[in-house]
Amino acid sequence: MSSRVEILNDGGFRSDGRKQYELRDISIDLSQQGTADGSATITHGLTQVMVTVFGPREAKMRSQTLHDRAVLNVEINVAPFSTGERRKRSRADRRILELAAAIESTFEPVVQTSLYPRSQIDIYVQVLQQDGGLLQACINATTLALITAGVPLVDFVCAVSGGVHSTEPLLDLTTLEENDLPNLTVAVMPRTRKVTLVTMETRLHVDRFRDIFELACAAGQTIHKEMKRAVKDRTVALVGAMDAGAKHPLADPDAMMEDR
Repeated sequence: MSSRVEILNDGGFRSDGRKQYELRDISIDLSQQGTADGSATITHGLTQVMVTVFGPREAKMRSQTLHDRAVLNVEINVAPFSTGERRKRSRADRRILELAAAIESTFEPVVQTSLYPRSQIDIYVQVLQQDGGLLQACINATTLALITAGVPLVDFVCAVSGGVHSTEPLLDLTTLEENDLPNLTVAVMPRTRKVTLVTMETRLHVDRFRDIFELACAAGQTIHKEMKRAVKDRTVALVGAMDAGAKHPLADPDAMMEDR
């Protein structure tokens, strides 16, 4: 059966001009958002997600606290304008609950929750724009938000989606490609090379699974470099600001006494 859209043309280019294994442009913003302990906004092509993290802090409900570790609470809100259909999704929407559960299960073995018993870490995900790869964007933004919040992690978690067109594997799918191709999302820890999540919402032939899985793991290393660079740049900027504040005359007691 022929594809409804031209996923891959004769020249080897996809509908958005990329090659098979080419990732979409990634932009990362780690600016502070309100009173959040950590925040990150990540853009994969036309998919944009903002994540804010509060905590570790005292749990809101004692019945949900655990005496030996912290509890991860993930809440997702999808902006009505994020897609063309202008559909408002409630927090009880099945798709929203599935995304939240996937994010929670991905980070439970990564966050060192045992360091914060009887506490809670709240992760709020705001979907601003959707064009495929929503779960990968949520996972990558959550990793960066947790890091900026100072929550200790075992490793980065880097996610990427992939699919198969005929016999050709593709990486970082758009909405058109996700709707037309069998696809999966893989989340890996680049330093330890462990996989924290593999999820498929469509059937994928077992002979094709290994190819796309290995490509997705390799692509995770590339995304890790971009995320690590963003964290490093933010750290350098913060250290520079602290040094500048320490050298400011108002921060030097001796200089203040001399002025008097």
